[in-house]
Amino acid sequence: MKKLTFILTLLMIAVISVFGGISVFAASHSTLHPSLHQAAPVLRWTADPVKEGLNAFEGVEDDPSHSEPGVTHISVVGNTYRINMDTRQRETPGDRQRNEVKGMRTPQGQIITIGLGETWRFAYSMFIPSTLKGTNGFTIIFQIKRPGTGSIPLVSMNLRRVGTQELIALQTDISGGDVASTDLAPLKNHWISTVIDVTAGPAGKGAVHWTLTNGGKTVVNAGRTRVDTWLGDRLRPKWGIYRKVADKADVLDTYLLISNIQAYQIV
Repeated sequence: MKKLTFILTLLMIAVISVFGGISVFAASHSTLHPSLHQAAPVLRWTADPVKEGLNAFEGVEDDPSHSEPGVTHISVVGNTYRINMDTRQRETPGDRQRNEVKGMRTPQGQIITIGLGETWRFAYSMFIPSTLKGTNGFTIIFQIKRPGTGSIPLVSMNLRRVGTQELIALQTDISGGDVASTDLAPLKNHWISTVIDVTAGPAGKGAVHWTLTNGGKTVVNAGRTRVDTWLGDRLRPKWGIYRKVADKADVLDTYLLISNIQAYQIV
């Protein structure tokens, strides 16, 4: 009897240990980064050029230094947003150019903000002409930023030159390094689609994922976790052209077309 009791006791200890281990394993999964969980995207905002025009955005930065008075660079053309950039325009301190739309505004006038710990998805189509070139400095066509002057981007899509090759890259600016990059040449002069997921978080808690599609073929599908995507206050997206002008051979009169802009919150 004593031997049987001893065996039963050992079995009970084993069962408790096994189920305890399962419990710990489940708890460890609950601490995964929010962007890694299977969550439902909820459509929060659409920029409709026909219905709302430029009022779909929180603000418009059309030649913010007023270097070309009376010239309109950002406009609605059909069902697209067109951002023009010529070689004459300058922004303080004189070595760069900027024409961008920023933020998200509902048809009722409410500003949509991105808060700490939230995950958002930005999906849109863009047309990059042959005249919009990668440069050795920076040519940024999408950003996630904290509002205010002087703050650096947290995430940016950059057209860059590496030797004779032009690349399109999504980079995490504070943490450093690219999420991914790919050859720009095959993506020019026709419509392509992109999806960018951003989890707002300080160092070690932010995440970014990027998908780029060309003619139905996925050419980029990559992500980074444990990056810094937060500087306080709130975040907002920006679309347009922001570039340095030092590379004269690659800085041409150009434009960028954007359409089908949608923002989802992953909840």
